[in-house]
Amino acid sequence: MSNNKLLRFALLAPLLASPLAGAEKADRDQPVYLEADNVMVDDAKQVSVYTGKVVITQGTLMIRGDKVTVWQDNGAFDHGTVLGQPAYFRQKRDNSDEYVQGWAQRIEYSAKENKADLYTQAKVKNGADEVHGNVIHYDANTEYYQVEGGQKDSATPGSGRVRAVIQPKNKDAKPAP
Repeated sequence: MSNNKLLRFALLAPLLASPLAGAEKADRDQPVYLEADNVMVDDAKQVSVYTGKVVITQGTLMIRGDKVTVWQDNGAFDHGTVLGQPAYFRQKRDNSDEYVQGWAQRIEYSAKENKADLYTQAKVKNGADEVHGNVIHYDANTEYYQVEGGQKDSATPGSGRVRAVIQPKNKDAKPAP
């Protein structure tokens, strides 16, 4: 890994606290509430498609999108895709008052692999820190993030570059003498 890439990763790693691993653990034991204009369930293929102003909540976790497709494996959640203008998730971090939020045109989550991918105009915000890129990949098992810029000739505003805002860790600390 080049020094430039290593430096970028070192700066971004603490910024991107896990929307999965650092998530409120109690959420897993909460009921799931779902609202949508339409629902299609195919039990034979174990797939459900929710369309029209979809809102899914479970404890502090909220997911919003225009279309949410959920695949199951042996009756348990396997993976899902959220599409929106933008798709959105928000979840409280465990043992903290801060929330992790994410926006993208498409968000994919694999429960089996414990990975999340945000595509097209992706943004993750953790408290006051945030990162923007065309694609954000996150592996909760290894707590590894990869943020990619877009193509330089893309019409997407701000594309071609990864941008981050990292707040001082202790804003109230007095400077050393």
